[in-house]
Amino acid sequence: MEKVYLVMPAYNEEANIEKVISDWYPIVEQIGGGSRLVIVDDGSKDNTYALMKKASENHPLFEPLTKENKGHGATVLYGYQYALDQKADYVFQTDSDGQTNPDEFWEFWEQRGQYDMVIGHRNKREDGLSRVFVTKVLGVVIRLCFHVKVTDANTPFRLMRAEVLREQIRLIPKDFNLSNVLISVIYAKKGLKVKYIPITFRPRQGGKNSINLKKIFGIGCQAVRDFLEINRALQ
Repeated sequence: MEKVYLVMPAYNEEANIEKVISDWYPIVEQIGGGSRLVIVDDGSKDNTYALMKKASENHPLFEPLTKENKGHGATVLYGYQYALDQKADYVFQTDSDGQTNPDEFWEFWEQRGQYDMVIGHRNKREDGLSRVFVTKVLGVVIRLCFHVKVTDANTPFRLMRAEVLREQIRLIPKDFNLSNVLISVIYAKKGLKVKYIPITFRPRQGGKNSINLKKIFGIGCQAVRDFLEINRALQ
């Protein structure tokens, strides 16, 4: 029986984490076969991890993890590697801020056997014009640096075949900040089978976003340098 690991990074999400667990947990219950919900606490300064530990007492298929703060991309990679080490057949990633809809997971799951990755396309976003602008700029940067077109490179709603992910994750530098972006680019560069499906993307459901435009600008400048170097390596 196939098993999926639902991987989520979390940082200072005490306002959202309990509802996110209750919303997503039924998926791993229904799929079974050793499936797990895995949330990786990225060194939160609030009660996120304490709430996760408490929730795990009544959710046996939920595995709360914690680690030193390294940022979203590094935490995603940590979760992916954990899922691969646990012999997951599929790895699904979303975020723990309540912006994505668990009901939309099932369309992705139904198509898992046909693609190496099924990824969401945030074509109707409700999280602000600044975020839409950043995504569009990122798409331009990717085309300039990697010479590929990626529909929505950084979507936190993706289902990946573990055997394919295992090979591609080796190409990503340790603790890389835009790991999901790079995964999308690598799949495009290699011509792997990818399908984009429109998804709902709601406003953050509670708490504050830890990334502001100033941080995004700094990350972006570093990303361009990293992308150019990584593209040379991929070629």
